[in-house]
Amino acid sequence: MPETILRVEGMSCNHCRMAVEKALKEIPEVQEVDVNLDKKSARVTHGPGVTREELARAVEKAGYTVV
Repeated sequence: MPETILRVEGMSCNHCRMAVEKALKEIPEVQEVDVNLDKKSARVTHGPGVTREELARAVEKAGYTVV
C-alpha cells in the first residue's frame, strides 16, 4: 500500500487531530491515518488510486492547511 505524509498547519488540539483524521478516512481507499499533533503531520496509508492532491483537498476542506 502506498503511504503519503502530509505536513498540516493549523492543528492545535485533539479536536483538530480528530477532524483531520475523519476527513482523510472519508476518502475511499484510505486504509489507515495517523495524525501527529507534535510533528504537525498526517501519515496516510491508501490504495494506488488516491493522490496527494486528493488528500490535501480533504484536509483543507476540514479547515486546515497542507504545506
